[in-house]
Amino acid sequence: MDTNFNIQKPTISIITVTYQAEKEIERTIRSVLEQSYKHIEYIIIDGGSTDGTCAIIDKYRSQLAYFTSEPDHGLYDAMNKGIRNATGEYLWFLNAGDSLYSPDTIKRMINATTSNTFYPDIIYGETALVDHTGSFLRMRRLKAPENLTWESFKMGMVVCHQAFVVKRSLAPEYDLQYKFSSDFDWAIRCLQKAKSIRNCHLTLCNYLEEGITTRNRNASLKERFLIMTRYYGWFTVTCLHFRFAVRFWKAKMKNEL
Repeated sequence: MDTNFNIQKPTISIITVTYQAEKEIERTIRSVLEQSYKHIEYIIIDGGSTDGTCAIIDKYRSQLAYFTSEPDHGLYDAMNKGIRNATGEYLWFLNAGDSLYSPDTIKRMINATTSNTFYPDIIYGETALVDHTGSFLRMRRLKAPENLTWESFKMGMVVCHQAFVVKRSLAPEYDLQYKFSSDFDWAIRCLQKAKSIRNCHLTLCNYLEEGITTRNRNASLKERFLIMTRYYGWFTVTCLHFRFAVRFWKAKMKNEL
């Protein structure tokens, strides 16, 4: 039984990485600062934006635990900076344009998955997809599995990165050899180390559909395939992808008839 935190509620370190995001960043910030749960450490890592992003962030500067704006070596380098500056029990990544699902999301998540003496290593849930205005589009096609393990990712990114909350004590830094899918690799490594993983059965976040991975979909999928072969073996992953392809073409042909 995990008694690291005794009866005190855990602090959630929410990390937002942003660059040239003046149209989306305020929605993200407000979704965090309006949470009814008060044990939040909010960190924003900006990549040296030259638009109005930093001016918007400055309006909320006094409510941030840490903020920096400087050039970096890409998305995952910035996320590693966030990890290094976090002090909370849990890490939660919420990029510009994404938002927490509702003002009581964190409170409900903590109440659903923790007790006075037990705090799971990983908490996960569902994801809603939104457009650039924050308007709801649909729920994510892949529903979070009831029981999640590191082997679950053989089937792809079965849980959205923004609905995946990890104890800081077991979270590694992101592998910078991957430019678009390091979050996939990171999630697998976290799951391999975790001893307790809980599905909170809640929608945790609104995910901006046109994120960096979506814009670079082909490159992301190639990286993801390589990551999968690293953990699950070339033969297994190739067979699974062949099955995915057959299922896709069958569904496509059925819709065209």
